[in-house]
Amino acid sequence: MAASQSQSIQTLLEAEKEAAKVVQQAREYRVQKLKDARAQATKEIEEYKTLKEAQFKAFEASHAGNTQSAQAAVDKETDIKLKEITASYNKNRNEVVQKLLDRVVLVKPELHRNLKKIGQP
Repeated sequence: MAASQSQSIQTLLEAEKEAAKVVQQAREYRVQKLKDARAQATKEIEEYKTLKEAQFKAFEASHAGNTQSAQAAVDKETDIKLKEITASYNKNRNEVVQKLLDRVVLVKPELHRNLKKIGQP
């Protein structure tokens, strides 16, 4: 009976060791799966980031051309307006100076309208 008990205890110990091995393998498997999942997630994040950066670069490039062409059009229009204003200035400069001189130099002395009313009976 002692041998039978000893053999039963030995069997239980072997089963316990086997169970410990199975549990350890399960833990290692779980850790490995977590590492694999993290690596896969990191890879997917990098791919998504690369995709979004490419989309942004394409968007930026398509709109940068519009900005440059709009700026060129505005610059051209500004030059045209500036030339028109300069031409108008050169054309009317002498006339305006003459009108200003006439107003300043040619003065007709006369009494102020309020003073005229007081002086009249």
